[in-house]
Amino acid sequence: MTPTEPIRLLDGATGSELERRGVDVSLPLWSARAIRDAPDILAAVHADSLDAGADLVTANTFRTHARSLRAGGCAIDAATLTGEAVAIARAARDRVRPDALVYGSVAPLEDCYEPDRAPDGAAARREHDAMIRSLLDAGVDGLLIETMGAARELVAVTDVARRLAPDRWMVSVCCRADGPRGVLLDGTPLDSLASVFAGAAAVGVNCVAAPTLVEHLRVLGAVVGRACPLVAYANVGRVHPVKGWENTDAVAPERYAAYAATWREAGATIIGGCCGTTPATIRALATLRA
Repeated sequence: MTPTEPIRLLDGATGSELERRGVDVSLPLWSARAIRDAPDILAAVHADSLDAGADLVTANTFRTHARSLRAGGCAIDAATLTGEAVAIARAARDRVRPDALVYGSVAPLEDCYEPDRAPDGAAARREHDAMIRSLLDAGVDGLLIETMGAARELVAVTDVARRLAPDRWMVSVCCRADGPRGVLLDGTPLDSLASVFAGAAAVGVNCVAAPTLVEHLRVLGAVVGRACPLVAYANVGRVHPVKGWENTDAVAPERYAAYAATWREAGATIIGGCCGTTPATIRALATLRA
């Protein structure tokens, strides 16, 4: 991987952007509420990211799996809601930028920042199998397995993706902010997971603070080798033990893009935004193409 290879841009955050635009994103349904309650606003979020330069737009399926819908008391069938989310993203893509790709988000089945809550391998395989089949049936161009912080769930979901969608899945992990870099939230070092990433179209790091992402990315790059494309999309803050959340200086799009330039230098060729980023962030990232 060399910094001279073309960059592809992922879109920015969906959930935090919906909240910024006044949509109820309370847990456990989070962004999934918008599929039925605010489809026009959701479509506008996708369209604005595409207009800003995104080459890949992520369908709003982070919380449309059956487990979250049950927890939220939602009687809608998971496959139905997943299909509606993909349809909204595809329609926005077709209207704004027909050459862009729509990827389906495949997220942790429980809370992203609490890896101990991840289900056992058998349950994770069963539930991710259903989710991935729903996404493929809905017509996504590929799968974005993201924010994985528990090794047992990471192993399960990549096994399913490898079987159901060979060559059509990317995977991104979430790493610890404390201690050595390149360690999953559950404490598993990335250098022990090389076989888990085998077959992925790209491998990356997401939902860590923008100033520190490059450190994790360098570890991951050494694990997967230079032949595997790297993905990087950070948030604009960090979890704080007292405040709950604390923004970093990356909240400014130009500053975020400056951090992203270091990811580019570390080998990332697929770059986007996670929690707190906006279409303005993606527009700033587009300057890295020059």
